[in-house]
Amino acid sequence: MPDLTKATEDNLRYVLEGIKTRLNMVNTAVMKPEDYDLASYDDLLYLYNMVQKKKTFSINEMTAIVEELGSLRKQS
Repeated sequence: MPDLTKATEDNLRYVLEGIKTRLNMVNTAVMKPEDYDLASYDDLLYLYNMVQKKKTFSINEMTAIVEELGSLRKQS
């Protein structure tokens, strides 16, 4: 496991991949690493840590997580 305390592109990819895997996300278009700034890394790491700790997720929790991921994406 990498040192996730450092905001790097590799860690960003690792965190996003971990979230996708843990949530069994089918539509992963919202999760492309290039769509996120390293400035959002701490928030993404928080989400990563949260989803890694939970065993199951309600529909409302999944929706909230996906909405949060969407809000953290780079603005075009």
